[in-house]
Amino acid sequence: MINRKSKGNRNEHRSIALLEAAGYRCTRSAASLGEWDIVGVGSTDIVLVQVKTRDWPGKTEMETLKLFPAPENAKKIIHRWRHRARRPDLKVIE
Repeated sequence: MINRKSKGNRNEHRSIALLEAAGYRCTRSAASLGEWDIVGVGSTDIVLVQVKTRDWPGKTEMETLKLFPAPENAKKIIHRWRHRARRPDLKVIE
């Protein structure tokens, strides 16, 4: 049985692989316990990604992510990995 921290770590690396395949250079910032797990820099934009395993963020966390100050060319995204899924469910925070 895999513990939650290991599963979250694995899913963060899976998200990084998807972002890098799409042309982003990524930094994993999960250890900082900040709002975003991954920061990806592309040629024209930035992605801020919160990675979740199983559940979407709760109301309070969603509000924190929504209010996070970011440049205009930054996209705020949640990757939710469900059990045995090959790709995450995506939610863009407007």
